Amino acid sequence: MAFSSIFSSPLPSLSISNAKTRPNLLPSMVLHSISRKLALGSFNSSFFQDGFSLKSSNIDGISVKSRNFSSGVYARAATEKTIHDFTVKDIDGKDVALSKFKGKALLIVNVASQCGLTSSNYTELSHLYEKYKTQGFEILAFPCNQFGGQEPGSNPEIKSFACTRFKAEFPIFDKVDVNGSNTAPVYQFLKSSAGGLFGDLVKWNFEKFLVDKNGKVVERYAPTTSPLQIEKDIQKLLAA
Repeated sequence: MAFSSIFSSPLPSLSISNAKTRPNLLPSMVLHSISRKLALGSFNSSFFQDGFSLKSSNIDGISVKSRNFSSGVYARAATEKTIHDFTVKDIDGKDVALSKFKGKALLIVNVASQCGLTSSNYTELSHLYEKYKTQGFEILAFPCNQFGGQEPGSNPEIKSFACTRFKAEFPIFDKVDVNGSNTAPVYQFLKSSAGGLFGDLVKWNFEKFLVDKNGKVVERYAPTTSPLQIEKDIQKLLAA
């Protein structure tokens, strides 16, 4: 049954006099009617895939369903956590607690070395970093090979490419998955914070997340949005 049809049929008719003499009757009958019309089995469709499931509970006669993501990402958790709660590995394999970036505005980017967007993005990212790094701005780059196989190299090769060719001085981290069953926890958080109910997939290399000084995601940008187009948003966060 389509959700919109749940309320399509009229509720049981009640006289005004009955409603006045029995004030609790109307709410209970409404709740009972809604409970009967919620065809809960209809929610168990192929729409809920990729580890998404629903768990039922009962509140005052109405069957309610709460979200449960097998990946461990909950909508509530996304609002409670910040980027500072995560520890990741850097390009050299060392653990880095992202709490070290508390009080800084962050631009988090999934990078690749062989993409058509590589040259312009690395050039502009390096420009922004040089301009704002002393004002409390950091860029966190996460190599990813999930889009066209355009980041096939080893960590040392990625580091040499970024630092030698583009003079990248911002932190570069271990190669990660940003989609799928092996999505890095930090990207689970980013997508659940700025991706709609189910967490939209990262679309391609160089998608960007802007994070405020408190570790909360404030904006998400498509891969085709150049770093320089984000500069005004960065300035606002630094001024806040």
